[in-house]
Amino acid sequence: MQRFLFGGVYGSVLASALAAALGGEHGPLDPGYDAAWVLVACIAAAAAHGYAHAIAHRTADAAPVTTSAVRSMLTEWPLVVAALPTVAALFGSYLEWWGEEGAIDVALTINTVALFGWGLWSARAAGRSWPASCRVGCVDALLGLFIIAANVLTK
Repeated sequence: MQRFLFGGVYGSVLASALAAALGGEHGPLDPGYDAAWVLVACIAAAAAHGYAHAIAHRTADAAPVTTSAVRSMLTEWPLVVAALPTVAALFGSYLEWWGEEGAIDVALTINTVALFGWGLWSARAAGRSWPASCRVGCVDALLGLFIIAANVLTK
């Protein structure tokens, strides 16, 4: 459960930061390219995190480094899954269902709500009460609100 929660939070924050960085560039918008790069960046981050885990623990694991590295990288799938709403919003923009700026706003909102959910879920799993869990969720959502505020201030 720890890896799932970690990947969910990490993927939501990473996807939010990547989405917030979009839209301010000079030149024509390309939401298909942006969606692909958000996905590729999240896959690369998941692989790098899994590989670093394997390398850091190689002395404690009797399995060959290659086997443990691949296994560790594959366990980072929640990070990539958490980024899929952002990729979907950008892909919807690519299909011209809405504009890219709207897709970015939707992605940031979804990810902030997801951060609240990750915090709430982790606190409930730890046995905290509903009010305490909601407070944890609100603190986690502050990460998303920070990214939204930074996005507003930089554009």
